Amino acid sequence: MPDGLQAYCRECSAEYYRQRQEAKGKSVRVKVPVPSGHKRCPRCEEAKPHSRWERNTSSSDGWASYCRECRAERNRVSCFRRKYGLTPAESDAMVAEQQGICRVCLAAPAEHVDHCHDTGRVRGVLCFSCNAALGQFKDRPDAIRRAAAYVEGIAWKPTLVAPGVYQLPS
Repeated sequence: MPDGLQAYCRECSAEYYRQRQEAKGKSVRVKVPVPSGHKRCPRCEEAKPHSRWERNTSSSDGWASYCRECRAERNRVSCFRRKYGLTPAESDAMVAEQQGICRVCLAAPAEHVDHCHDTGRVRGVLCFSCNAALGQFKDRPDAIRRAAAYVEGIAWKPTLVAPGVYQLPS
């Protein structure tokens, strides 16, 4: 309006908007009252204090859209889908198939998805230590075999055949 004011009050405008959206077959989220110093998470639908939220300077209220717990879960699900093509149900099924233990050491709890860095194929779920060890060996079976022989006490010494060329014992 020329005077800078709306023609209708906020409540009437909101009701009109809700009716128009419902006429289109869409639903409008119901505004839930939240105490001061709190924010409502749309995922868990709980009003939580600001201490349980992360800061986000680009949002209108300065807080993230989801509480810390819901945001962490959304990020985990998104990461598994993006990196490995796994849904939470599929990764839980893999852990259950292994009875919840690491496929390599058979002792620690399986918590980390192991995959081939060349093909991207998921091999299984390992403990942190075993997954890190495979990563340090860069998925090279020959290096892993030499490491196993070393740990078992089998001495292997490469023979210098030509400058820069070594022959490994059979």
